[in-house]
Amino acid sequence: MLLSNLKDKKILLVGFGREGQDSFLFLRKHFPEKSLGIADKKEFMELPLETQKMINADNKVVIYFGSDYLKQVNKYDVIIKSPGIPVSALKPYLKKQQTLTSQTNIFFSNCPGTIVGVTGTKGKSTTASLIYEVLKNGGVKAHLVGNIEQPVLQFLDDATSNDVFVYELSSFQLETIIQSPHIAVFLNLYAEHLDRHGTFKAYAGAKANIAKFQTENDYLIFNESNEYAKNIALKSKAKLIPYVPKREKNAPFAAAPQPVFLVAKLFGIQKEKVEKTLKHFKPLPHRLQRLGTYKGITFYNDSLATIPEATISALDLLGNKVATLIAGGYDRGIPFPALAERILKSKVRNLILLPTTGELIWRELKALQTNQKDIRLPRGKAGLPDDFHVKTMAEAVELSYQHTPKGHICLLSPAASSFNMFRDYKERGDEFKNLVIRYGKKAHS
Repeated sequence: MLLSNLKDKKILLVGFGREGQDSFLFLRKHFPEKSLGIADKKEFMELPLETQKMINADNKVVIYFGSDYLKQVNKYDVIIKSPGIPVSALKPYLKKQQTLTSQTNIFFSNCPGTIVGVTGTKGKSTTASLIYEVLKNGGVKAHLVGNIEQPVLQFLDDATSNDVFVYELSSFQLETIIQSPHIAVFLNLYAEHLDRHGTFKAYAGAKANIAKFQTENDYLIFNESNEYAKNIALKSKAKLIPYVPKREKNAPFAAAPQPVFLVAKLFGIQKEKVEKTLKHFKPLPHRLQRLGTYKGITFYNDSLATIPEATISALDLLGNKVATLIAGGYDRGIPFPALAERILKSKVRNLILLPTTGELIWRELKALQTNQKDIRLPRGKAGLPDDFHVKTMAEAVELSYQHTPKGHICLLSPAASSFNMFRDYKERGDEFKNLVIRYGKKAHS
Protein backbone atom coordinates (compact mmCIF):
# COMPACT_ATOMS: atom_id res chain seq x y z
CA MET A 1 0.00 0.00 0.00
CA LEU A 2 1.44 3.35 -1.09
CA LEU A 3 2.04 5.83 1.70
CA SER A 4 -0.03 8.45 -0.12
CA ASN A 5 -3.07 6.14 0.05
CA LEU A 6 -2.95 6.16 3.84
CA LYS A 7 -3.22 9.92 4.19
CA ASP A 8 -7.00 10.15 4.50
CA LYS A 9 -7.64 6.75 6.05
CA LYS A 10 -8.53 5.80 9.59
CA ILE A 11 -5.71 3.47 10.62
CA LEU A 12 -5.60 0.81 13.33
CA LEU A 13 -2.39 -0.98 14.32
CA VAL A 14 -3.16 -4.48 15.61
CA GLY A 15 -0.33 -5.87 17.71
CA PHE A 16 2.10 -3.50 19.42
CA GLY A 17 5.32 -5.42 19.73
CA ARG A 18 8.59 -4.56 17.98
CA GLU A 19 7.06 -4.31 14.49
CA GLY A 20 3.88 -2.55 15.62
CA GLN A 21 5.90 0.13 17.39
CA ASP A 22 8.09 0.63 14.33
CA SER A 23 4.96 1.09 12.20
CA PHE A 24 3.53 3.55 14.71
CA LEU A 25 6.67 5.72 14.76
CA PHE A 26 6.84 5.70 10.96
CA LEU A 27 3.19 6.71 10.56
CA ARG A 28 3.41 9.36 13.25
CA LYS A 29 6.42 10.90 11.49
CA HIS A 30 4.51 11.13 8.20
CA PHE A 31 1.10 11.97 9.66
CA PRO A 32 1.79 14.03 12.82
CA GLU A 33 -1.82 15.20 13.17
CA LYS A 34 -3.58 11.93 12.37
CA SER A 35 -5.46 9.98 15.01
CA LEU A 36 -4.03 6.46 15.13
CA GLY A 37 -5.60 3.43 16.79
CA ILE A 38 -3.55 0.81 18.62
CA ALA A 39 -4.95 -2.59 19.61
CA ASP A 40 -3.15 -5.30 21.57
CA LYS A 41 -4.35 -8.26 23.65
CA LYS A 42 -2.00 -7.28 26.48
CA GLU A 43 -3.30 -4.97 29.16
CA PHE A 44 -1.75 -1.51 28.98
CA MET A 45 0.08 -1.97 32.29
CA GLU A 46 1.68 -5.18 30.98
CA LEU A 47 3.59 -3.22 28.33
CA PRO A 48 7.23 -2.24 28.97
CA LEU A 49 7.50 1.10 30.76
CA GLU A 50 9.16 2.78 27.75
CA THR A 51 6.26 1.67 25.53
CA GLN A 52 3.72 3.05 28.01
CA LYS A 53 5.57 6.39 28.05
CA MET A 54 5.59 6.53 24.23
CA ILE A 55 1.82 6.04 24.09
CA ASN A 56 1.09 8.45 26.93
CA ALA A 57 3.18 11.16 25.24
CA ASP A 58 0.97 11.05 22.13
CA ASN A 59 -2.40 12.80 22.53
CA LYS A 60 -3.69 11.60 19.16
CA VAL A 61 -3.67 7.89 19.97
CA VAL A 62 -6.78 5.81 20.68
CA ILE A 63 -5.93 2.57 22.47
CA TYR A 64 -7.74 -0.77 22.74
CA PHE A 65 -5.95 -3.12 25.14
CA GLY A 66 -6.94 -6.35 26.84
CA SER A 67 -9.19 -9.25 25.92
CA ASP A 68 -11.61 -7.09 23.87
CA TYR A 69 -8.85 -5.50 21.79
CA LEU A 70 -10.44 -6.45 18.45
CA LYS A 71 -13.98 -5.24 19.17
CA GLN A 72 -13.43 -1.82 17.49
CA VAL A 73 -11.75 -3.09 14.31
CA ASN A 74 -14.80 -2.29 12.19
CA LYS A 75 -14.42 1.45 12.93
CA TYR A 76 -11.25 1.71 10.82
CA ASP A 77 -10.49 1.84 7.09
CA VAL A 78 -7.03 0.23 7.19
CA ILE A 79 -5.88 -2.47 9.59
CA ILE A 80 -2.09 -2.90 9.81
CA LYS A 81 -1.56 -6.35 11.30
CA SER A 82 1.60 -7.44 13.12
CA PRO A 83 2.92 -10.91 12.20
CA GLY A 84 1.98 -12.37 15.58
CA ILE A 85 -1.74 -11.76 15.02
CA PRO A 86 -3.46 -14.57 13.04
CA VAL A 87 -5.64 -13.46 10.13
CA SER A 88 -8.28 -15.85 11.49
CA ALA A 89 -8.50 -13.79 14.70
CA LEU A 90 -9.36 -10.66 12.69
CA LYS A 91 -11.79 -12.14 10.15
CA PRO A 92 -14.90 -12.09 12.38
CA TYR A 93 -14.46 -8.32 12.84
CA LEU A 94 -13.60 -7.25 9.30
CA LYS A 95 -15.97 -5.66 6.77
CA LYS A 96 -15.60 -6.03 3.00
CA GLN A 97 -14.62 -2.41 2.39
CA GLN A 98 -11.77 -2.52 4.93
CA THR A 99 -8.14 -3.06 3.92
CA LEU A 100 -6.07 -5.57 5.85
CA THR A 101 -2.37 -4.98 5.33
CA SER A 102 1.00 -5.26 7.08
CA GLN A 103 4.32 -3.54 7.59
CA THR A 104 5.80 -5.86 4.96
CA ASN A 105 3.21 -4.73 2.39
CA ILE A 106 3.85 -1.06 3.11
CA PHE A 107 7.60 -1.55 2.78
CA PHE A 108 7.35 -3.54 -0.45
CA SER A 109 5.08 -0.92 -2.01
CA ASN A 110 7.24 2.08 -1.10
CA CYS A 111 10.80 0.76 -1.18
CA PRO A 112 12.91 2.34 -3.97
CA GLY A 113 15.71 -0.22 -3.56
CA THR A 114 16.09 -3.92 -4.29
CA ILE A 115 14.55 -6.55 -2.01
CA VAL A 116 16.09 -9.99 -1.60
CA GLY A 117 13.49 -12.07 0.22
CA VAL A 118 14.54 -15.26 2.03
CA THR A 119 12.13 -17.88 3.35
CA GLY A 120 12.00 -21.55 4.25
CA THR A 121 10.96 -23.64 7.22
CA LYS A 122 14.55 -23.89 8.42
CA GLY A 123 17.78 -22.04 7.68
CA LYS A 124 16.36 -18.67 6.65
CA SER A 125 18.00 -16.60 9.42
CA THR A 126 21.46 -18.00 8.77
CA THR A 127 21.05 -17.81 4.98
CA ALA A 128 19.76 -14.22 5.13
CA SER A 129 22.64 -13.25 7.43
CA LEU A 130 25.19 -14.87 5.10
CA ILE A 131 23.72 -13.13 2.04
CA TYR A 132 23.83 -9.80 3.89
CA GLU A 133 27.48 -10.27 4.91
CA VAL A 134 28.49 -11.32 1.39
CA LEU A 135 26.74 -8.34 -0.22
CA LYS A 136 28.17 -5.91 2.33
CA ASN A 137 31.70 -7.28 1.87
CA GLY A 138 31.16 -7.13 -1.89
CA GLY A 139 30.59 -3.38 -1.81
CA VAL A 140 26.78 -3.43 -1.89
CA LYS A 141 24.85 -1.03 0.36
CA ALA A 142 23.00 -3.87 2.11
CA HIS A 143 20.65 -4.02 5.10
CA LEU A 144 19.46 -7.11 7.02
CA VAL A 145 15.79 -6.76 8.01
CA GLY A 146 12.57 -8.59 8.75
CA ASN A 147 11.97 -11.68 10.81
CA ILE A 148 15.53 -11.52 12.13
CA GLU A 149 14.14 -8.91 14.57
CA GLN A 150 14.89 -5.79 12.57
CA PRO A 151 11.64 -3.99 11.60
CA VAL A 152 11.85 -2.34 8.17
CA LEU A 153 9.94 0.93 8.13
CA GLN A 154 12.69 2.69 10.09
CA PHE A 155 14.84 2.31 6.95
CA LEU A 156 12.29 3.51 4.39
CA ASP A 157 12.70 7.29 4.56
CA ASP A 158 16.44 7.16 3.84
CA ALA A 159 16.28 4.34 1.28
CA THR A 160 17.45 4.94 -2.29
CA SER A 161 17.63 2.87 -5.46
CA ASN A 162 21.15 1.81 -4.41
CA ASP A 163 19.98 0.12 -1.21
CA VAL A 164 19.54 -3.66 -1.07
CA PHE A 165 17.35 -5.10 1.68
CA VAL A 166 17.91 -8.72 2.61
CA TYR A 167 14.52 -9.48 4.10
CA GLU A 168 14.00 -12.64 6.14
CA LEU A 169 10.34 -13.54 5.65
CA SER A 170 8.34 -15.81 7.94
CA SER A 171 5.04 -17.41 6.98
CA PHE A 172 3.36 -14.91 9.32
CA GLN A 173 4.80 -12.01 7.31
CA LEU A 174 4.09 -13.65 3.97
CA GLU A 175 0.44 -14.59 4.55
CA THR A 176 -0.91 -11.11 3.74
CA ILE A 177 1.57 -9.82 1.13
CA ILE A 178 0.39 -8.74 -2.33
CA GLN A 179 3.85 -8.14 -3.81
CA SER A 180 6.88 -10.41 -4.04
CA PRO A 181 10.58 -9.51 -3.78
CA HIS A 182 12.74 -8.95 -6.87
CA ILE A 183 14.99 -11.82 -5.78
CA ALA A 184 13.34 -14.60 -3.79
CA VAL A 185 15.22 -17.40 -2.07
CA PHE A 186 13.13 -20.46 -1.15
CA LEU A 187 15.12 -22.89 1.00
CA ASN A 188 12.72 -25.67 1.97
CA LEU A 189 9.24 -26.44 3.25
CA TYR A 190 8.30 -28.87 6.03
CA ALA A 191 5.36 -29.22 8.40
CA GLU A 192 5.66 -26.35 10.89
CA HIS A 193 3.46 -23.72 12.58
CA LEU A 194 0.37 -25.86 12.01
CA ASP A 195 -0.96 -24.65 15.36
CA ARG A 196 -1.08 -21.16 13.82
CA HIS A 197 -2.02 -21.88 10.18
CA GLY A 198 -4.35 -24.80 10.89
CA THR A 199 -3.28 -26.96 7.94
CA PHE A 200 -0.11 -27.65 6.02
CA LYS A 201 -1.89 -26.39 2.89
CA ALA A 202 -2.49 -23.00 4.51
CA TYR A 203 1.11 -22.84 5.73
CA ALA A 204 2.45 -23.73 2.28
CA GLY A 205 0.12 -21.16 0.72
CA ALA A 206 1.54 -18.42 2.93
CA LYS A 207 5.11 -19.42 2.06
CA ALA A 208 4.24 -19.56 -1.67
CA ASN A 209 3.47 -15.82 -1.65
CA ILE A 210 7.19 -15.07 -1.79
CA ALA A 211 7.04 -16.11 -5.46
CA LYS A 212 3.35 -15.72 -6.28
CA PHE A 213 3.54 -12.09 -7.43
CA GLN A 214 6.89 -12.23 -9.19
CA THR A 215 7.20 -11.29 -12.86
CA GLU A 216 9.52 -12.40 -15.66
CA ASN A 217 11.90 -9.61 -14.54
CA ASP A 218 12.39 -11.24 -11.11
CA TYR A 219 14.50 -14.17 -9.88
CA LEU A 220 13.59 -17.20 -7.79
CA ILE A 221 16.41 -19.23 -6.27
CA PHE A 222 14.94 -22.49 -4.98
CA ASN A 223 15.88 -25.85 -3.54
CA GLU A 224 14.82 -28.31 -6.22
CA SER A 225 15.46 -31.29 -3.93
CA ASN A 226 12.56 -30.17 -1.73
CA GLU A 227 9.35 -31.28 -3.42
CA TYR A 228 7.16 -28.50 -2.02
CA ALA A 229 9.64 -25.72 -2.81
CA LYS A 230 10.06 -27.09 -6.32
CA ASN A 231 6.29 -27.23 -6.95
CA ILE A 232 5.87 -23.65 -5.74
CA ALA A 233 8.76 -22.51 -7.95
CA LEU A 234 7.29 -24.08 -11.05
CA LYS A 235 4.21 -21.85 -10.70
CA SER A 236 6.30 -18.67 -10.61
CA LYS A 237 6.76 -16.39 -13.61
CA ALA A 238 10.24 -15.43 -12.41
CA LYS A 239 13.55 -16.57 -13.84
CA LEU A 240 14.15 -19.87 -12.02
CA ILE A 241 17.55 -20.67 -10.51
CA PRO A 242 17.48 -24.17 -8.94
CA TYR A 243 20.07 -25.65 -6.61
CA VAL A 244 20.59 -28.84 -4.59
CA PRO A 245 21.82 -28.29 -1.00
CA LYS A 246 25.34 -29.40 -0.17
CA ARG A 247 26.87 -28.74 3.21
CA GLU A 248 30.55 -28.55 3.90
CA LYS A 249 31.63 -30.74 6.84
CA ASN A 250 33.91 -28.03 8.21
CA ALA A 251 31.50 -25.14 7.69
CA PRO A 252 30.82 -23.22 10.93
CA PHE A 253 27.10 -22.97 10.14
CA ALA A 254 24.20 -25.30 9.33
CA ALA A 255 22.79 -23.61 6.23
CA ALA A 256 23.83 -24.81 2.79
CA PRO A 257 25.87 -22.09 1.05
CA GLN A 258 24.61 -22.53 -2.54
CA PRO A 259 21.87 -19.84 -2.34
CA VAL A 260 24.47 -17.39 -1.03
CA PHE A 261 26.74 -17.97 -4.03
CA LEU A 262 23.77 -17.66 -6.41
CA VAL A 263 22.63 -14.32 -4.96
CA ALA A 264 26.21 -13.05 -5.02
CA LYS A 265 26.47 -13.99 -8.70
CA LEU A 266 23.39 -11.88 -9.52
CA PHE A 267 25.18 -8.90 -7.95
CA GLY A 268 28.46 -9.64 -9.75
CA ILE A 269 30.38 -10.54 -6.57
CA GLN A 270 33.36 -12.82 -7.14
CA LYS A 271 33.38 -16.36 -5.76
CA GLU A 272 36.58 -15.72 -3.81
CA LYS A 273 34.94 -12.90 -1.84
CA VAL A 274 32.00 -15.15 -1.00
CA GLU A 275 34.29 -17.93 0.20
CA LYS A 276 36.24 -15.50 2.39
CA THR A 277 33.03 -14.24 4.01
CA LEU A 278 31.74 -17.76 4.62
CA LYS A 279 35.03 -18.74 6.24
CA HIS A 280 34.81 -15.95 8.82
CA PHE A 281 31.05 -16.09 9.44
CA LYS A 282 30.07 -16.70 13.06
CA PRO A 283 26.98 -18.92 13.50
CA LEU A 284 23.86 -17.30 14.92
CA PRO A 285 22.85 -18.25 18.48
CA HIS A 286 20.72 -21.38 18.92
CA ARG A 287 21.43 -22.58 15.36
CA LEU A 288 23.94 -25.42 15.68
CA GLN A 289 25.95 -23.07 17.89
CA ARG A 290 29.19 -24.52 19.27
CA LEU A 291 29.27 -23.60 22.95
CA GLY A 292 32.72 -24.95 23.66
CA THR A 293 34.43 -28.01 25.15
CA TYR A 294 34.01 -28.78 28.83
CA LYS A 295 35.42 -31.84 30.60
CA GLY A 296 36.44 -33.13 27.18
CA ILE A 297 32.87 -32.91 25.82
CA THR A 298 31.94 -30.51 23.02
CA PHE A 299 28.46 -29.00 23.41
CA TYR A 300 26.24 -27.71 20.60
CA ASN A 301 23.13 -25.57 21.10
CA ASP A 302 20.62 -26.19 18.30
CA SER A 303 17.54 -25.04 20.20
CA LEU A 304 15.97 -23.56 17.05
CA ALA A 305 15.62 -27.13 15.71
CA THR A 306 11.86 -27.24 16.30
CA ILE A 307 11.02 -29.89 13.70
CA PRO A 308 12.44 -33.40 13.11
CA GLU A 309 14.05 -32.41 9.80
CA ALA A 310 16.22 -29.83 11.57
CA THR A 311 17.51 -32.40 14.06
CA ILE A 312 18.19 -34.86 11.23
CA SER A 313 20.17 -32.13 9.49
CA ALA A 314 22.19 -31.47 12.65
CA LEU A 315 23.05 -35.17 12.97
CA ASP A 316 24.03 -35.25 9.30
CA LEU A 317 26.32 -32.25 9.72
CA LEU A 318 28.02 -33.23 12.98
CA GLY A 319 28.31 -36.90 12.08
CA ASN A 320 29.36 -39.81 14.26
CA LYS A 321 30.96 -37.64 16.96
CA VAL A 322 27.48 -37.04 18.44
CA ALA A 323 27.31 -39.40 21.41
CA THR A 324 24.49 -37.67 23.31
CA LEU A 325 21.33 -36.14 21.87
CA ILE A 326 18.94 -34.06 23.99
CA ALA A 327 15.54 -33.95 22.30
CA GLY A 328 11.85 -33.40 23.01
CA GLY A 329 9.50 -30.50 23.65
CA TYR A 330 5.99 -29.26 22.99
CA ASP A 331 3.71 -31.65 21.08
CA ARG A 332 2.22 -30.01 17.97
CA GLY A 333 1.19 -33.28 16.33
CA ILE A 334 4.27 -33.57 14.11
CA PRO A 335 5.32 -37.22 13.51
CA PHE A 336 8.80 -38.57 14.31
CA PRO A 337 9.40 -41.76 12.24
CA ALA A 338 12.09 -40.15 10.04
CA LEU A 339 13.97 -38.85 13.08
CA ALA A 340 13.75 -42.24 14.79
CA GLU A 341 15.22 -43.90 11.71
CA ARG A 342 18.06 -41.36 11.57
CA ILE A 343 18.87 -41.87 15.26
CA LEU A 344 18.99 -45.64 14.78
CA LYS A 345 21.47 -45.20 11.94
CA SER A 346 23.60 -42.78 13.97
CA LYS A 347 26.26 -43.43 16.61
CA VAL A 348 24.20 -41.71 19.32
CA ARG A 349 24.71 -43.65 22.55
CA ASN A 350 22.62 -41.55 24.93
CA LEU A 351 19.19 -40.15 24.25
CA ILE A 352 18.10 -37.61 26.86
CA LEU A 353 14.39 -36.98 26.40
CA LEU A 354 12.45 -33.91 27.50
CA PRO A 355 8.66 -33.82 27.86
CA THR A 356 6.41 -34.34 26.09
CA THR A 357 7.57 -35.39 22.64
CA GLY A 358 10.65 -37.07 24.08
CA GLU A 359 8.40 -39.98 24.98
CA LEU A 360 6.94 -40.02 21.44
CA ILE A 361 10.43 -40.14 19.91
CA TRP A 362 11.32 -43.07 22.17
CA ARG A 363 8.16 -44.97 21.19
CA GLU A 364 8.97 -44.47 17.51
CA LEU A 365 12.49 -45.78 18.09
CA LYS A 366 11.27 -48.92 19.86
CA ALA A 367 8.64 -49.58 17.20
CA LEU A 368 11.15 -49.09 14.40
CA GLN A 369 13.74 -51.34 16.04
CA THR A 370 11.11 -54.07 16.47
CA ASN A 371 10.20 -53.86 12.77
CA GLN A 372 13.77 -53.67 11.45
CA LYS A 373 15.58 -56.72 12.76
CA ASP A 374 18.43 -56.13 10.29
CA ILE A 375 19.67 -53.10 12.23
CA ARG A 376 22.62 -54.20 14.37
CA LEU A 377 24.42 -51.53 16.34
CA PRO A 378 26.90 -52.19 19.18
CA ARG A 379 25.20 -50.10 21.85
CA GLY A 380 22.51 -50.09 24.50
CA LYS A 381 19.45 -52.30 24.65
CA ALA A 382 18.80 -54.25 21.44
CA GLY A 383 20.70 -51.72 19.37
CA LEU A 384 18.91 -48.72 20.89
CA PRO A 385 20.66 -45.81 22.60
CA ASP A 386 20.42 -45.62 26.37
CA ASP A 387 17.35 -43.55 27.19
CA PHE A 388 17.02 -41.00 29.99
CA HIS A 389 13.61 -39.40 30.54
CA VAL A 390 13.97 -36.08 32.38
CA LYS A 391 11.72 -33.25 33.47
CA THR A 392 14.17 -30.33 33.48
CA MET A 393 17.05 -29.02 31.39
CA ALA A 394 19.24 -29.17 34.50
CA GLU A 395 18.71 -32.95 34.71
CA ALA A 396 19.49 -33.25 31.00
CA VAL A 397 22.78 -31.36 31.25
CA GLU A 398 23.86 -33.21 34.40
CA LEU A 399 23.25 -36.55 32.69
CA SER A 400 25.08 -35.42 29.57
CA TYR A 401 28.21 -34.77 31.65
CA GLN A 402 27.90 -38.17 33.31
CA HIS A 403 27.42 -40.25 30.17
CA THR A 404 29.05 -38.49 27.18
CA PRO A 405 32.54 -39.87 26.49
CA LYS A 406 35.44 -37.44 26.24
CA GLY A 407 36.21 -36.40 22.68
CA HIS A 408 32.54 -36.63 21.67
CA ILE A 409 29.62 -34.25 21.21
CA CYS A 410 26.51 -33.54 23.27
CA LEU A 411 23.89 -31.98 21.01
CA LEU A 412 20.74 -30.15 22.10
CA SER A 413 18.50 -30.42 19.04
CA PRO A 414 14.95 -30.85 20.34
CA ALA A 415 12.96 -31.53 17.11
CA ALA A 416 10.06 -29.74 18.81
CA SER A 417 9.10 -26.28 19.98
CA SER A 418 9.66 -25.17 23.56
CA PHE A 419 6.32 -23.80 24.74
CA ASN A 420 5.55 -26.50 27.32
CA MET A 421 8.68 -25.64 29.31
CA PHE A 422 10.06 -22.31 28.06
CA ARG A 423 8.90 -18.97 26.68
CA ASP A 424 10.60 -19.68 23.36
CA TYR A 425 13.56 -21.44 21.74
CA LYS A 426 15.90 -18.64 22.88
CA GLU A 427 15.09 -19.13 26.55
CA ARG A 428 15.56 -22.89 26.11
CA GLY A 429 18.90 -22.44 24.38
CA ASP A 430 20.11 -19.86 26.88
CA GLU A 431 19.27 -22.12 29.83
CA PHE A 432 21.11 -25.00 28.15
CA LYS A 433 24.15 -22.79 27.55
CA ASN A 434 24.19 -21.45 31.11
CA LEU A 435 23.87 -24.92 32.61
CA VAL A 436 26.59 -26.34 30.36
CA ILE A 437 28.98 -23.62 31.54
CA ARG A 438 27.96 -23.95 35.20
CA TYR A 439 28.33 -27.73 35.28
CA GLY A 440 31.50 -27.46 33.22
CA LYS A 441 33.10 -25.20 35.82
CA LYS A 442 32.04 -27.56 38.61
CA ALA A 443 33.62 -30.41 36.72
CA HIS A 444 36.95 -28.56 36.68
CA SER A 445 36.86 -27.40 40.29
